Amino acid sequence: MVKRTGKALQIASTYIGTIVGAGFATGQEILQFFTRFGYWGTLTIAVATALFIWLGGKMMLIASEIGAKSYEDLNIALFGDKYGKWISHFMLVVLLGVTAVMLAGAGTIFYENWNVSYQSGLLITIAACYFLLRKGMKAILTVNAIVVPVMLLFTALIMLDTFQTPEADRFMTIATDHSVWAAWASPFLYTAFNLSMAQAVLVPLGSEVKDRKTIVLGSWIGGIGIGIMLLAGHIALSVHMPGIQQFAIPMGGIAKQLGHIVQYIYIFLIFAEIFTTLIADIYGLTLQLQERLKWSRPFITLGILAFCYFASQIGFGPLLSTLYPIFGLISLGWLYLVIRRKMAH
Repeated sequence: MVKRTGKALQIASTYIGTIVGAGFATGQEILQFFTRFGYWGTLTIAVATALFIWLGGKMMLIASEIGAKSYEDLNIALFGDKYGKWISHFMLVVLLGVTAVMLAGAGTIFYENWNVSYQSGLLITIAACYFLLRKGMKAILTVNAIVVPVMLLFTALIMLDTFQTPEADRFMTIATDHSVWAAWASPFLYTAFNLSMAQAVLVPLGSEVKDRKTIVLGSWIGGIGIGIMLLAGHIALSVHMPGIQQFAIPMGGIAKQLGHIVQYIYIFLIFAEIFTTLIADIYGLTLQLQERLKWSRPFITLGILAFCYFASQIGFGPLLSTLYPIFGLISLGWLYLVIRRKMAH
């Protein structure tokens, strides 16, 4: 029982760490998908949380059931041989795009907060990624086991601080001029996009864990953890609407008001969150390309890092705003097939 709980917590922290990437940790994603819809945001976060618990678990269970080596195996199981390969090609391109966004996010943090040039920030991050990825899945599990609990603790601190402000209940009353349809579509878009990206890590993780109950428990803890962090971010951002929309890193703007030390820790945590997703995505991409090209793993990892370095020259904001909505729409089709897929047991 203790062993199962420990393993489930490992799954949960990796799940949270993979979902809580650049857009989420900076507050950009929460703003775009939830907070700008005013009081609807709270309800749609509840929908997203339920989807994360149910479908994240289901994806890992399917991977465990078919013994998937990489997410291509999962896509072939979902879409059939011909389309599965096409979807995997597409996911490969998407993941490369998202990985470039993460790297750009890391560079932006160095530049906006630590007085280090954007280019140096990119290169430091790349070096750290390469070093850690030589350790494989173990490194991803270890990094997440450290970063995620600290992030949760910090989220709790920001929540406590927000509740002491006079406008803490704004998230329940804040009006919006966006349509109700857009508000209710967003949790599905958000979950679809994030889960289709997270499959790069969740599929190999699910197929490593043979025990169904451990996977189910892990996805419950992970899904609820993601929900709590979404809600905390949403409540904190609502207090500062609409002015907070001008920041590239909105949560950093909020952390500024908690004093210098807190801000430094928080900015470092945002960086750590981006970093955990970055290594997870590159790991998934490397496995995927290795199945196809049969080249050595370190060589493929270096290639991916080089590509992302050049792509991240475009900048964090432009990459995020153009790539994410397109990926979200295509991911919806993928999500529908995961929902439809019947389990063996």
